[in-house]
Amino acid sequence: MPTVFFLVLRRLRNPLIILVFVYAVAVLGLTLIPGVDDQGRPWRMDFFHAFYFVSFMGSTIGFGEIPYAFTDEQRFWVLVCIYISVFAWLYAIGTALAMIQDPSFRYAVTHNSFSRDVRRIVEPFFVVCGYGDTGRLLVQGLIVRGIRAVVLDHDQDRINHLKLANLDIFVPGLLADAADPANLITAGLKHRRCIGVVALTNSDHVNLKIAITGKLLNPDLRVICRSEIHDFGINMESFGTDDIVNPFDLFADRLAMALHSPASYIIHHWLTSPPGSPLKEPLYAPRGQWVLCGYGRFGKVVQQYLSFEGVEATIIEADPVKTNAPDDAILGRGTEAVTLRQAGIEQAVGVVAGTDDDANNLSILMTAKELNPDLFAVGRQNKQENHAIFEAAQLNLVMERSDIIARTVITLITNPLLAEFLRGMDTEDDEEAINILASRISGLVGENVPVTWTVDATKAASPALAIQLFQGASVTINQIMIDPSDREQSLPCIPLLLKHEGAIQLLPAGDTTLAHGDRILFCGHRTAARRMTATTVNHNALAYVTGRPQVDGLLGWWRAKSANAAKTRAQPRGDPAS
Repeated sequence: MPTVFFLVLRRLRNPLIILVFVYAVAVLGLTLIPGVDDQGRPWRMDFFHAFYFVSFMGSTIGFGEIPYAFTDEQRFWVLVCIYISVFAWLYAIGTALAMIQDPSFRYAVTHNSFSRDVRRIVEPFFVVCGYGDTGRLLVQGLIVRGIRAVVLDHDQDRINHLKLANLDIFVPGLLADAADPANLITAGLKHRRCIGVVALTNSDHVNLKIAITGKLLNPDLRVICRSEIHDFGINMESFGTDDIVNPFDLFADRLAMALHSPASYIIHHWLTSPPGSPLKEPLYAPRGQWVLCGYGRFGKVVQQYLSFEGVEATIIEADPVKTNAPDDAILGRGTEAVTLRQAGIEQAVGVVAGTDDDANNLSILMTAKELNPDLFAVGRQNKQENHAIFEAAQLNLVMERSDIIARTVITLITNPLLAEFLRGMDTEDDEEAINILASRISGLVGENVPVTWTVDATKAASPALAIQLFQGASVTINQIMIDPSDREQSLPCIPLLLKHEGAIQLLPAGDTTLAHGDRILFCGHRTAARRMTATTVNHNALAYVTGRPQVDGLLGWWRAKSANAAKTRAQPRGDPAS
């Protein structure tokens, strides 16, 4: 605010000096010109009455001649002062209006207001750099989950969109270059409640600079970066960027997963979809000859992953020299039937429209489906506003970059264990176990996507469970899955992952004994998550499901701690020599 205050003083210095001078001369003249009172005796106006009269005269209010009627000399002086003050005020008001319309002044006011809003945040928040399609989806997802965000973007239209967005929690936004460290600091990079920075701009170079700034100025921050160029991704990884999200790699990996493990693909889709959304049917991508239209960054990655799966793809590229396409690539955009026939579309089993133009991609797919209605159609959607068109096209698989990045980042932020489970499942070779898991999830949740949650066996997150484990009691995964309202029933959920002392165990057995500090990832019904939370935090509920005597809260914890310490002291010490 001092910046704005001094900026106002500097811009209005001349008008204020003129106004002060005009008022001072008018007041002085009224005190020097003699008048008469109501008895006809000589009288001179004092400074207070003169200033009072000039104040309402200069503002054209006009309360009349006070305290006595003026003489002709006084009225002549007042007449002169009226015109002078009017011109002075017009100059001052014009200067003030010009200052308000000045972009630099408006930016200073906005910058100070933004800085004040950020300083007032008392909840943990993320700094989101870039509010395009991906940024909007991410901010909406964070707000729905009760996580605050602060936005930086260099596009005024995007900031205006943020201000007009109907969000449940206020999100401060600033028109600024996120690559400038000063702007990141203003956005809360060093704020005590800032827990991370997400770089989602369209430039990998800018995202790289944001990541470097975040790690250097606040090493404890979690930094998540979008990167579509592998060289930049490697650079980001080299100095400790926590998570790097490449939408092309992620989609190509999912497409390859649909080829070799449809169950893994559908589990991944279910667990990363918004809870409560309809459960999608499994996707079976056929093997055989594919046609790939567009050999840019996306096309190269898709061709590489298809090659890993032993699937051959015929490439169609409009500029093979620029994209360094293979020698056998067919020249063309793929929107023409003759080009698609030359690529063998009538004998192909799948087609990928992967150019950077949505209209061309839809044209490619529609033409290809006319030539071969049985094709497995994959389309790249570049802009989120074209979602309705791509949905109407009824494609088998759509690569929507913003949606892929937003889902991945939300998963990394809100449920890190889920991200570890999905990475572990990608390397799982037991296809039968994955198929069984998909069937179990589908049987549990019915028609809607399951929710995922984590149970932390710590005093802060699960006090009742932590006390039992600290006392040395044996608590298994099956026991915390018992319904706390009916010990004969199990909650509708599945344990997906157990993390014990840094080691990961996928699909842990129900009879696995828990230890203090363990973290368990579950998926299932929302009601199961609420009831399991009640079990792990409520001593009576946990005692009921385990069949043990009740533990009396903090007193029980203190007794357990004392008994454990005594037991430790009573144990014989080992031979120092050993």
